Amino acid sequence: MPNIRLVFAGLARTAMKAKIIITPKKAVLDPQGKTVQNALEHMGYQGVVGVHVGKYVEIDLAPGTDRAAAQQALNEACHRFLSNPVIEDYKLEIE
Repeated sequence: MPNIRLVFAGLARTAMKAKIIITPKKAVLDPQGKTVQNALEHMGYQGVVGVHVGKYVEIDLAPGTDRAAAQQALNEACHRFLSNPVIEDYKLEIE
């Protein structure tokens, strides 16, 4: 695994920011999403055909971090730790 420094908080200026969205796979039952969907319908919101509740993770990367190395390391972290690849999908963006 590449040796990169991941900084989770406290930087006034960062070179890059990683944004990770983790959601249940479409084929997996999402009881929390279903509850939100039902509540929205009950409150009068029409046309809601599906809700998926997931997680959002934002990671500040230290200035000078190599984008390709960060992408590779964070993909590995998403697959091994941040998401459950059996039941969840994730989307990683580095800005």
